[in-house]
Amino acid sequence: MSKKKVAIIHTFLYSVEDFKALFKKYLPEVEMINIIDDSLLAESLANKKRTEGVTQRMALYAFAAQSLGADAILNQCSSVAGAVDLIQPMLKIPYVKVDQPMAEEAVRLGEKIAVIATAISTVEPSSQLVEEMGRRAGKKVSVSRCYCEGAYEALLNHGDQAKHNEIVIGNVKRAAEAHDVIVMAQGSMYKLLPLLTEVKKPVLTSLETGVAQLRPLLGLPPL
Repeated sequence: MSKKKVAIIHTFLYSVEDFKALFKKYLPEVEMINIIDDSLLAESLANKKRTEGVTQRMALYAFAAQSLGADAILNQCSSVAGAVDLIQPMLKIPYVKVDQPMAEEAVRLGEKIAVIATAISTVEPSSQLVEEMGRRAGKKVSVSRCYCEGAYEALLNHGDQAKHNEIVIGNVKRAAEAHDVIVMAQGSMYKLLPLLTEVKKPVLTSLETGVAQLRPLLGLPPL
C-alpha cells in the first residue's frame, strides 16, 4: 500500500515546524509536502483582503499538489481560506481549511465568540467562517472582530515575538471578559496557549484540530 500524502499550502514559514510536529503526532504514516509562497500573505495584507492574483496562484499550487500525487490539500492561512471554496470544485482530491474544525468547535461551545486576528486580511474571513459554521449548526452566534493592531508587523517585519505575544495576550484577556469562547485566528498564535492558562474561557487555536481532521479524511484508522 502506497504512503498517503498531504500537501500544505503555506503563506509564511513560521508554522512549518509546528506542522511537522503535529503530523508526527496525528499522521505519523503520512508524507507531508510543503508548498510555500509568502507573497500570498504579503499581497493579502497590502490589499487588506485576498486578491484575484492570490486566488489564481493558490489554484496553480493546488493543481501542482494534485499532480504530485497528494491525497488531500490543507490550507494553512486564514487570510486566504476563501479561495478554497472556489478551487475545491475543480480538484479531484479534498482541499480543506485548517481553521474550519476550530470554528465548528467555537460554535459548539458558545454563542458570544471573539475572533482574535493579528493580520488585517484575516479579520473578515475568520469571522465569516465562524458565522457560517453557526448557520450550518442552526445556532445563533454573535461574533466580535478583535484586530490586534501591530502584532503581525512586530512578528513578521521585526521578528519581535515578545511584542507580538504581549499584544495578543492583552486582547485575549480583554475579550474573555465579555465572550463565551475565544478563537485565535492565526496559526502563529498556537505557541501562546501555555501563556493563557489563567484565562477561564475556552481559547481555541487551529493547528491541532486542523491536522487531526485529516486522519478520517484520508480513511486512516484511529491512533
